[in-house]
Amino acid sequence: MTYVVTVEIRVPEGAPELDGLHRVGATALLEQGFASVAGIEGADGMEMDLFDVAVAVHPRGATLKVMVAAPSLEFAEEAVGSVSEEVLERSELLAEWTVESSEVQLHTDAARESLEAADGPGAPPSDPQARRAHHTAKPDTADEPEQEAQDHEAAFRALAARLRSFGPAAFGVAEARAEAGAVARAGSGAETRPEDEGTEGAGTGESGDGLPAISPESAELAAGSLVYGAEVLIDELYDDVQTLAEEDTTVAECQGHLWHFDQLPSRHALQYNELFARRFLVTAIALTTRFTDGSFRRLGCLAEELVLKLLLEQAHVTLDLHGLLDEEVAAALGRFAGEVYEDMDFAWLQDTGEDGADGGGGGGEGAASGFGTWFTPFDDARYVHPYALDEMPETGVPDTAEN
Repeated sequence: MTYVVTVEIRVPEGAPELDGLHRVGATALLEQGFASVAGIEGADGMEMDLFDVAVAVHPRGATLKVMVAAPSLEFAEEAVGSVSEEVLERSELLAEWTVESSEVQLHTDAARESLEAADGPGAPPSDPQARRAHHTAKPDTADEPEQEAQDHEAAFRALAARLRSFGPAAFGVAEARAEAGAVARAGSGAETRPEDEGTEGAGTGESGDGLPAISPESAELAAGSLVYGAEVLIDELYDDVQTLAEEDTTVAECQGHLWHFDQLPSRHALQYNELFARRFLVTAIALTTRFTDGSFRRLGCLAEELVLKLLLEQAHVTLDLHGLLDEEVAAALGRFAGEVYEDMDFAWLQDTGEDGADGGGGGGEGAASGFGTWFTPFDDARYVHPYALDEMPETGVPDTAEN
């Protein structure tokens, strides 16, 4: 059975946060350490194959996604945790780092449904396409107990606090936007003008920018759906990587089930191979890590813009499945997208018409980039994970995963 084990690693207590250079170094050490692991044998003679490892280093440690084939979930979690500790011990520079957790992160609702229906009339279908239809079919919320619906809503609200890089203002909460603007003006010493106070819409259902005001409750639901959606997205991207690896093919020629890669611009489908998929997955992990650890500033490259598009779609689907996607929550997600995206030039990639087929369609400088620069930083101040980074020989950047 294949499992994706999430390992949380932390720097020593009291140690300073990792800067950009130290993160790159830690990433390399962890990747090299796991590259030397061919397989794992447990105390009872059980064996486990290690397929892939994605490393996302953040200021306080690292998050690893380890794909393994193991005889049981418990063995996978225990073995991956032990191997992670050994990798840290073998590296002098990381010897004092600690493994906080090693677990397969199950989605609660799906796991409960699977356990309750196992071997029964409600058992999920074995065919991947049928399973996908089963999970994406909107439930009959009229028959859903009110308490269960409230539990879903409370769970999403609780997750909202994990989206540390964004406050309520990013989702259009008028009071938060006004307060943030006042703080910014006070810090800069600029004179406060009536049109800058963000209070024109007070009591009118509009925010200071003329758009409908968003309630803190709707903003919480939107933020929580992004955190939950990030976990689902990463798990499903892992599945897609494995499918492409097993078939040794591209998205255009893949016969198996894909969750997301077949939703990327179809004009380049012949170039979406296993290597591309791994780089895209690492980019997704790096972006969502910055969203949740408070370090996000701006999107780094075109691939991150596409990751965000998939994440927003996943958030919409998740909320809709539980009957929580009303107009205001949808508007909050829209405001978030407008806050994070600097432009929508990347949208031309989805155009299958003649104007965009050769990559020469309209759009800004970012959109004009060819497929070979999807993982190239927009400028020197942007962050792209070293594993995914495009080769830039003219600037002396060393070879990366692409070659």
